[in-house]
Amino acid sequence: MMPTQMPPVVLSVAASDPLGGAGLQADVATLAALGVHPVTTVTVVTSQSLTEITSVLPMSPELVQSQIDGVLSEFTPKAVKTGMLYAPEVVEVIAALVTSGALPAPVVDPVMVNGTGKRFASQALEDTYRKQLFAVAEVITPNRAEAELLTGIELPTSNTVVANADALRALDAKAVVVTGGAFDGAPDDVIITANEVHVLPGERIETDNVRGSGCTFSAALASHLALGIDLINAAHKAHDFAHAAVSASANWQTSAPGPVSHTR
Repeated sequence: MMPTQMPPVVLSVAASDPLGGAGLQADVATLAALGVHPVTTVTVVTSQSLTEITSVLPMSPELVQSQIDGVLSEFTPKAVKTGMLYAPEVVEVIAALVTSGALPAPVVDPVMVNGTGKRFASQALEDTYRKQLFAVAEVITPNRAEAELLTGIELPTSNTVVANADALRALDAKAVVVTGGAFDGAPDDVIITANEVHVLPGERIETDNVRGSGCTFSAALASHLALGIDLINAAHKAHDFAHAAVSASANWQTSAPGPVSHTR
């Protein structure tokens, strides 16, 4: 049998979630489901339940760099997705690799606020995102709370995001997708580029099992970009994948709000 061609490689740089619902594990499951080859770099090892994080072990910037160097010694990623980077110095590592051309412009999920609206990122981390990583990103994918934090504007609905598109453009990324799971009313996603605004209509699924939905969206977006799909269509496909992932786990019985299903 003739060997098949290797699929596009996508690098996920993120924290580990031992429950498999979010972070690095959600990224790997999503990337594999969409037909790309996942490679990874761990930024933080966590111990957690569905209700709390009990311990955290950050990787040093040097170890993050070393992991990526190992990946790059064997593969050339077609896309990169970043999740929780945790420390300003790690953001600097990623920004330097992108600026040098060692990594492609990433899909940046600026993990600064969790799904309940609790901020866990330092001001120094936010500042480093703004000054170094957003400007070299292909797209950033904040959730509602992160978009509000970054702009200083309340954004309760997709309509208010559209009305404040210029404030999101001022973050200096090529494009911004505000994911709408936490919006009041319809959970629309909104894509903002330099010249366009697109609203991806969402349908509310009555479930608390949405853990990892943001990670899943951004990993799906990176997958489709790696497959050569343009940003707008890639975002549409990522929107549909994340919606299906929430729908598939809607009736799972867990002790607290549980994960989305990446296999569906």
